[in-house]
Amino acid sequence: MPIKTKNIYDPVESADGYRVLVMRFWPRGVSKDKIDIWEKELGTEPDLIKSWKSGSISWSEFSKQYRKFAAGHNDKIEELAQKAKSDTITLLCSCRDELHCHRTILKELVLKSRRKYD
Repeated sequence: MPIKTKNIYDPVESADGYRVLVMRFWPRGVSKDKIDIWEKELGTEPDLIKSWKSGSISWSEFSKQYRKFAAGHNDKIEELAQKAKSDTITLLCSCRDELHCHRTILKELVLKSRRKYD
């Protein structure tokens, strides 16, 4: 099944399937019925996002550091990979720029993990 990414403020669609919020902090103005599960452990560490947004590190460095961080949460990534075998999952975050958001990196990691089960 597909693994998608989406902004948490975009409208909920039935095609989203299993909606997974992957942010450290709850997004302002979002009700709990807009998601199926909150995996805050997969959200970007505050110091890392601050470094990226301030321009202290490049996107390449951010990606490298997030991947290293995510390696410590392989259990959560494996759970998402297992879920994606039978359901569409949508990874949700408040970042407007999908190309420069950890949810895109996380999607790659979940897809890589899922290939083990295909």
